Amino acid sequence: MINDSQKPMLRFLAVLTAASMIGIQGYTILFNNFAVEVVELQGNQVGIIQSFREVPGFLALLVVYVMLFIREHRLSAVSIALLGFGVGLTGFFPSYGGVIGTTIIMSFGFHFYETTNQSLTLQYFATNISPIILGRLRSLAAASSIASALLIWVLGGFLEYRGIFLTIGAIVFAAGCWGLFQDPTHRGIPHQRLKMVVRRRYWLYYCLTFLSGARRQIFMVFSMFLLVKVFHFSVREVTALFLLNNGINWLLNPLIGRAIVAFGERALCSIEYFGVIFVFLTYAITTSKSIAAGVYILDSILFTFSIAIRTYFHKIAEPADIAPSTAVGFTINHAAAVFLPALGGYLWMIDYRIPFVAGAALGVVSLLLAQCIRLPAIGQDKQ
Repeated sequence: MINDSQKPMLRFLAVLTAASMIGIQGYTILFNNFAVEVVELQGNQVGIIQSFREVPGFLALLVVYVMLFIREHRLSAVSIALLGFGVGLTGFFPSYGGVIGTTIIMSFGFHFYETTNQSLTLQYFATNISPIILGRLRSLAAASSIASALLIWVLGGFLEYRGIFLTIGAIVFAAGCWGLFQDPTHRGIPHQRLKMVVRRRYWLYYCLTFLSGARRQIFMVFSMFLLVKVFHFSVREVTALFLLNNGINWLLNPLIGRAIVAFGERALCSIEYFGVIFVFLTYAITTSKSIAAGVYILDSILFTFSIAIRTYFHKIAEPADIAPSTAVGFTINHAAAVFLPALGGYLWMIDYRIPFVAGAALGVVSLLLAQCIRLPAIGQDKQ
């Protein structure tokens, strides 16, 4: 299925994806408790920080222009190093402004890597196997998240937040440095247009990407904050939940990739959006700590279904459009992220259920749009 020329790229993406997840999940596990216990932030302040966190995602379009000066795989490695640097600094600045600053640094690294990671995957692997590769990488990401949670569980026994952030950041930074000395590329990949590309025929991809980003923000910002603030999860309980969640995703993610190949993007997107409606309404009405934890896991599983949006784009896109269109898509994905967390934070202060009801409404719109997915009879076969 994967030829010898593709193996170096798969190995490269696997190592950097693992590092990316160790960094971002380690940060995510610690952030809410760090914010509440050390920095003593309120819901509106957390929302504003998360808005700042997503600004680099909104600026992902800049990746296209950065690639005029640095090759795409090198940019991937630099981005991972920057992610590690930002995470490592977090514990040294336990203030509202300090958290905003370190969040922006690590976020540039994470979002620029995610943009190049998706682009390289779609460029180097054919449409009939890219869902499987994306599923495997998501599975690896889940396994790496488990490793990050275990590391935090151990380090939490004898280190304070500063030491844990620094240890995780150093590991991620080292992986980025390793990537700078690798060259997994090979000839035969279509030359990418290094300019902004927006095409009318990609409209559905843009719409689903925007809505997916909006839904993701509600999940990332408010679901875990709900568990900590409303249901009083401790660091160890949050870590245990992450372990269980990522163990399940480690097993299921490769199957989701295969399901996309077997049943198609429209079916998987429809299942995802039905689930999203159920999950967000449950967040809004439940008073049970166990149910809230359960729908958090279901929410995370459903999020993996969003790779169907990327594989749909892969099948309809011109080969030379992949890198610039991935960057544009990432910017669109984060358009709502710039204002939604802050807005949601203020709505949370009125009633914490409001952001979740809004998420269910987004699920309804997404479900309707997913029915418009149409694919060519024969997909492109890009290597």
